[in-house]
Amino acid sequence: MYKRNKDNRCEELYEAILTLKTAEECQKFLEDLCTVNELRAMEQRYQVAGFLHSGMIYSDILERTGASSATISRVNRSLQYGTGAYEMVFERLGKHAPKEDE
Repeated sequence: MYKRNKDNRCEELYEAILTLKTAEECQKFLEDLCTVNELRAMEQRYQVAGFLHSGMIYSDILERTGASSATISRVNRSLQYGTGAYEMVFERLGKHAPKEDE
């Protein structure tokens, strides 16, 4: 797992993100903060996570997103062994994973 530096700059960034009130504000902030490629990569990883969460298979995700198999695998590892943040966000957004028999 990524061990982030306890530097105050990191905390300030996360606190700054928490001040954003709308998706539009968040988008504008991230567009100013990130390069186009960084932002697209984060958007793609989130999209891949949503597809994996819903039970979609790698080949279909690759076709739908253009993500590499390495990216899909990395996101899958985060879903399986990460901090649980994806699951927390999906739950808050009302995106539930399909049950075993679905």
